[in-house]
Amino acid sequence: MQWYQMREQAAGATRLLIIWNLYKVFGKKFVRLLVFFITFFAFLGASEPRKYSKKYLEIAGLNSGILNQFRHFLAFSDTLLDKMEVFSGKYEPKNMIFDNEKDKDMFIEDLKRGIFVIGSHLGNIEMMRAFLRTNICKHLNIFLSADQCKIFNHFIKQIEIQSPVDIYPVENITVNTSIEIKEKISKGEVVVMAGDRISQNSINTNAVFLGKKIRIPSGTFKFAYLMESPIYFICTLKEGEKYRIYLKKFKYNGNKKETIQQMQKEYLEFLEKLTHKYPFQFFHFYDFFE
Repeated sequence: MQWYQMREQAAGATRLLIIWNLYKVFGKKFVRLLVFFITFFAFLGASEPRKYSKKYLEIAGLNSGILNQFRHFLAFSDTLLDKMEVFSGKYEPKNMIFDNEKDKDMFIEDLKRGIFVIGSHLGNIEMMRAFLRTNICKHLNIFLSADQCKIFNHFIKQIEIQSPVDIYPVENITVNTSIEIKEKISKGEVVVMAGDRISQNSINTNAVFLGKKIRIPSGTFKFAYLMESPIYFICTLKEGEKYRIYLKKFKYNGNKKETIQQMQKEYLEFLEKLTHKYPFQFFHFYDFFE
């Protein structure tokens, strides 16, 4: 499960606010130490997420012992503080590094006419806000689960920041939503949606990740195709105190069905390559694999 899907969902936002206030008073080093102990005690009681962490580590070809499971949990917890800094506008954009300067130039040029970003649960896609805030992104539109929407909106409201971000529940996409989003992209706005959400209802037998079949819906890729805009796969991976941005621009080719299938295939290949490079930043703490 994800951190925002824990039973005490109402306390999720409360915990964020407590940690945020401690950060303002005592600084990042103190809060990072506090998060270490919070993660340790949460880890001891999280038997089911530990089980899925172990399964993933084994599939990824890593030692799946208890220390690596804790390392996996701790890497995830560490990103939460970074998220809060980004939401509050305090994260330094200079700490965002593009892996390829040519890709960066192309990306910035496409930002002028609006783009569709397909993110993932690998790394910390929210960190892209720090980069976009300093460039020509007019507005950001993010699709999250309904639970995430509530927690993030509540947190942003409580810390009283002006945020040029609209958040949409991914479970409630209608024809009107599609029209609205397409209009926003045509005005030069950015849309972000995860491509590796889990589908409980449908299994795409062609979807393979780390050599295993996975349950992911094709909805994100269909939605991206309909927007008729530049499409980018993006992952932001932590390296020390900085984040490295990896991106790949998808090139349309063939009819609708072929294009969507190719988009999903290339996305999973992009994700798999980076998962091998940053295995402890793969943040699915439920059964991602069949």
